[in-house]
Amino acid sequence: MDKHQLSTAIWVKSSYSDNNGGDCVEVALTWMKSSYSHDDGGNCIEVAPGIPDAVPVRDSKDPHGPVLVFPTGGWSSFVAALKSGEFPAAV
Repeated sequence: MDKHQLSTAIWVKSSYSDNNGGDCVEVALTWMKSSYSHDDGGNCIEVAPGIPDAVPVRDSKDPHGPVLVFPTGGWSSFVAALKSGEFPAAV
């Protein structure tokens, strides 16, 4: 059995839960900050890997703000394009 670090996980209760004891499953996203972010305020983006067929992405400066969700293939292509210098202004 794999052990996972969940101290940074954000738990979300199912919308099917209610106040009458009808608790359903909770799911967690464990956000990982970009390696380009620094402890001195240089924030970038965070991703939550591990979701089949999707990559959630959020602004690390606004962790409770909106989340963009990309198809896994599209995200992989985007990252590859960044690494190859296809978007030189972003480097």
